[in-house]
Amino acid sequence: MSLLYSLLVGGIAGWLAGKLMKGGGFGIILNIFLGIIGGAVAGWLFKELDINLFNNINSILADIIKGAIGASVVLFVANLFKK
Repeated sequence: MSLLYSLLVGGIAGWLAGKLMKGGGFGIILNIFLGIIGGAVAGWLFKELDINLFNNINSILADIIKGAIGASVVLFVANLFKK
């Protein structure tokens, strides 16, 4: 069940990040991958920056928002290397 949850949340987060950032995403498979990686990046980034915005919220919406933020960061960094 957790794999399905990660795929669902990752897909939505990746799609949302693609909409937020210029480019519109990379397709469903890469968006899912980007969302999952983005969730991990956001978890690390929030911990390093001591941001406790979503630590007390345990919901799918908080996971999607964190994943989208992390995926947007990953997209931003990828765009820096692309140019």
